[in-house]
Amino acid sequence: MSTASVANHDAAHDHHDHEHHDNFVTKYIFSQDHKMIAKQYLVTGMFWALIGGFLSILFRLQLGFPEMDLSFLRPILGGWLDEGGKLDPTFYLALVTMHGTIMVFFVLTAGLSGTFSNFLIPLQIGARDMASGFMNMLSYWLFFLSGVIMFISLFLKTGPASGGWVVYPPLSALEQAIPGSGLGMTLWLIAMTFFIASSLLGGINYITTVINLRTKGMSFSRLPLTIWAFFLTAVIGLLSFPVLFSAALLLVFDRSFGTSFYLSDIYIGGEALPNTGGSPVLYQHLFWFLGHPEVYIVLLPALGITSEVIATNSRKPIFGYKAMIISLLGITVLSFVVWAHHMFVSGMNPFLGSIFMFLTLIIAIPSAVKVFNYLTTLWRGNLIFTPAMLFSIGLVSFFISGGLTGIFLGNSAIDIQLHDTYFVVAHFHLVMGSASFFGMLAGVYHWFPKMFGRMMDARLGYVHFWITFVGVYMVFFPMHYIGIAGFPRRYYTWTNFEFANMYTDLNMFVSAAAIITFAAQFIFLFNFFYSMYRGRKATQNPWRSNTLEWTTPVEPGHGNWPGEIPAVYRWPYDYSKPGAEEDFIPQTVPLSATPESNLPHEQELVKVELEIMKEEEEALVSNGSSH
Repeated sequence: MSTASVANHDAAHDHHDHEHHDNFVTKYIFSQDHKMIAKQYLVTGMFWALIGGFLSILFRLQLGFPEMDLSFLRPILGGWLDEGGKLDPTFYLALVTMHGTIMVFFVLTAGLSGTFSNFLIPLQIGARDMASGFMNMLSYWLFFLSGVIMFISLFLKTGPASGGWVVYPPLSALEQAIPGSGLGMTLWLIAMTFFIASSLLGGINYITTVINLRTKGMSFSRLPLTIWAFFLTAVIGLLSFPVLFSAALLLVFDRSFGTSFYLSDIYIGGEALPNTGGSPVLYQHLFWFLGHPEVYIVLLPALGITSEVIATNSRKPIFGYKAMIISLLGITVLSFVVWAHHMFVSGMNPFLGSIFMFLTLIIAIPSAVKVFNYLTTLWRGNLIFTPAMLFSIGLVSFFISGGLTGIFLGNSAIDIQLHDTYFVVAHFHLVMGSASFFGMLAGVYHWFPKMFGRMMDARLGYVHFWITFVGVYMVFFPMHYIGIAGFPRRYYTWTNFEFANMYTDLNMFVSAAAIITFAAQFIFLFNFFYSMYRGRKATQNPWRSNTLEWTTPVEPGHGNWPGEIPAVYRWPYDYSKPGAEEDFIPQTVPLSATPESNLPHEQELVKVELEIMKEEEEALVSNGSSH
């Protein structure tokens, strides 16, 4: 972006700040300030996390205690309980479907990326706001509308969508197949259409902002790894979400307009349907072309947050900055060519399966690079165990343990045995669900002072971390053993299987651990909302961090910096630099101001820096004399 366009952008916002005063509606509801929109995404995501978590507790009660009388939940579940207080089997599948949909899309996609991409991109690259404030606002309200429609579907008499979160046809394409395939599935498709539109608007805005609105000196080689992660996440979403939209659109045609994209040779009650020529495997290809990049749409922002938090609290430069960027780029590219490892049992050509297996195992390499770089950053660092740091280290732990089981599942010969068992559930809940959730929590604890001008209570943060960290492993580690034993996922009960009886206690243990882990999240909720109003007031830079957001006022207004946007002179990880007076040097400190700590190649940059400063001073003098 040229200096002139930066100046015009600044001038426009200065005029906005002085001439326009927001009322309640424009400030808190239909806001175009990226920071307020980020808070809207965060609170909405937290609401959906509670809903999704509560649904998981309901089906864990069913799985762990299948003979339990759930009549005490009748005010909530109503007709979905029979006279004996047992859960309706049809509603069980709806619970699983809605839990997956809510957690993957509404919490870990919109809640995580929507919050931190919105909040941090302008602040960390030195921009007044997003490229389009209106598009940003529209993105949130489309997401909100999507959530309203999905929420309404929970209260339908026939129940919400019940085809699993992947909504495979023909179950999802035929309204007569199952009660949840009726109006509930229609509302699911409508909600996801609005959600996809929201994600695309947000992604376009993030990409445009990073490319065009970086402050002076903020080259791509000086971007924090958070911004690299958010930028590449937006690229992945922009390329993959339209494919999910096409899959949903063809499903709508099959459901409502008599087409046969996914249907062929279907018999219901002994009567043949007229549909011929379609293939449900086509839907699988379209869905997983989004579905696997989606794993990284939720993981990359969490990894970017972790990079920033670990470097800041290790008081060390992030190890292998360029390698981290290359690994992010590698994950971005490879995420688009591994989707069919979800389809090894779909009857695909074994040779094609071996190609996807090979590509799947290759994607472990950039993931391993990130893990080793995190561990090397932590190694012999001057570690500060803030709650954000603990959650970041927890993410690395889940990324390792969950990633290792991914190597098993990436091998087609093993996957055929483990497919659709609880081994798969354990794997993706660790590496994708729990890791991303921990990244989100790390981000909230770390940037809460910048969001609300107050500090969260660290002691409550520690309690929250340890219960959640231990609880997650207690929930998902035993599932690997259950899965290897052959327990199928999405089954309402296992009491009819004789081999399952020996695992009854383990199942009860998993359910009890899930309830305790879910309950621990209320510690976080209390800490969050209490600290928002009563927390200790934050200083401008409480973590002694280098990135640009900490140069703004404690609670920045719309426009972020009250005066001129600061220029950037160095990368964001100058921590504990030999010779430096402090153990951190913000990006805004010129190299010429720190001769005692400059490296040999930086001394060369000082000459260029001084020449630019001289030219700027001469330009200011000439402008002043002309006026």
